[in-house]
Amino acid sequence: MIKNGVLLFNTLKYLKPVQIYYRGYYFVRKKLKKHYPFFLEANSHKIHFENKINSFCSYKDGTFTFLNLSKKFDDIDWNFKEFGKLWTYNLNYFDYLNQKEIKKEDGLRLVYDFIDNIKSIEDGFESYPISLRIINWIKFLSRFEIKDKKIDNSLYAQSRILYDNLEYHLLGNHLLENGFALFFAGYYFDDKKLLNKAKEILKYELNEQILDDGGHFELSPMYHQIIFYRLLDTINLIKSNETDDVLKFLEQKAALMNSWLKNITFSNGDIPLLNDSANKIAPTSKKLFEYFNNLKLKIQNLTLTSSGYRKITKNSYECIVDIGEIGAGYIPGHAHADTFNFVLYKNGKPFIVDTGISTYEENSDRYYERSTKAHNTVEVNNTDSSEVWGSFRVANRAHIIDAKEEKDFISAKHDGYKKFGILHTRSWRFFEDRIIITDKLSKKSKAVFRLHFHPNIDNVDIKNYIKTKKNYNIKKSYVAFEFNKKMDAYLLEIEFEKELKVEILI
Repeated sequence: MIKNGVLLFNTLKYLKPVQIYYRGYYFVRKKLKKHYPFFLEANSHKIHFENKINSFCSYKDGTFTFLNLSKKFDDIDWNFKEFGKLWTYNLNYFDYLNQKEIKKEDGLRLVYDFIDNIKSIEDGFESYPISLRIINWIKFLSRFEIKDKKIDNSLYAQSRILYDNLEYHLLGNHLLENGFALFFAGYYFDDKKLLNKAKEILKYELNEQILDDGGHFELSPMYHQIIFYRLLDTINLIKSNETDDVLKFLEQKAALMNSWLKNITFSNGDIPLLNDSANKIAPTSKKLFEYFNNLKLKIQNLTLTSSGYRKITKNSYECIVDIGEIGAGYIPGHAHADTFNFVLYKNGKPFIVDTGISTYEENSDRYYERSTKAHNTVEVNNTDSSEVWGSFRVANRAHIIDAKEEKDFISAKHDGYKKFGILHTRSWRFFEDRIIITDKLSKKSKAVFRLHFHPNIDNVDIKNYIKTKKNYNIKKSYVAFEFNKKMDAYLLEIEFEKELKVEILI
């Protein structure tokens, strides 16, 4: 009990006062059971919006497919929980309305079904799914030039519910999604109250969340793609309709995000699956770059700095290393205990990879995939470098206390093991034909160095390309490049006590 209390304290101490206030405020208000109308008289006006990117989610012949899991309903259960909360969220997002193949009558039938069952909706009436549903309904209505009083009255009521339940207790990407949704709703209903609140959120939060090098501060390439996509949609909305004084500001932020995504994307189009990142959730970098260019936005070319990621490119390899802090100190739910992690592509193909994520459910897979063990770094005394716990919590975390960068050389030190009196220093030296990694601990301890390999890399490749004077073990493990989809792969482990040098041949 005391240990759990300490863990909770060391988590809460990083929160902003506004988060603590709204957690208490919403808790009390929930107890008072405030009720909202599900329909409000509304007057929408026609907006123009051309959807540029198709959804990965699918609906066909009564079957919904998200996160590599499919379910066919005779009667849709909008609270279906068998596949976990994220699947239920996706069902309620309505992103499948953005499929290229969706038919008008199918989309309308799904929207009507939701509205007819609206009083029984549970998870789908949390603010995050409301936000995505607002945007997706408006895009669908615009695409098929639908004017429907029943839908409009429901949509407006949902917009007002969102307005009264903004996610200030979470902040981060959640509050940004709230802001984007209110902007769409404000345009659609010509509602200045919604629009002004949206602008307030977007201006403040984009300044807060987009770093100087263009990265989103939660440091997940996948969430960066998601927020970038939403930003481009908002710019598209403005440019396709009446201009707005916030347009220039949004375009400037889009240019920053575009630059960072270009820097972090490998030459074959992949993103590194750092922190909570998975494929087939967000639009690909290629699609986002095309969208950005179609909107005729100004290009910026920045280098990676404040996000803590660095990318080294040679003739035959690309390597991304992490020498940054835990992403977004007060909202680290998508962060992993992965300080000094790195990912390596050889000749345009993945070689050393991040384990990735297969689930957001609170289970052993989630614990492992966020742990230091699951990353290409060093674990000391069988302990994570940052105290990740639950599904989306971080208590005490590693801090970078020194970093040095020269041409073809990066070195940094972190204090994630300071409770053992240990500082961990890692350096990378980059040559055309090899990379040399040196790990040093400030005092002797039980440490394990790990490398996770792409499924196409076998144990013979590992023996040929990884050189060290220490004995090492090659074990079977797995990687998860998509939700609910694991692939067998190899893992290399090297035990050491004070210092270790490993050479990766290219």
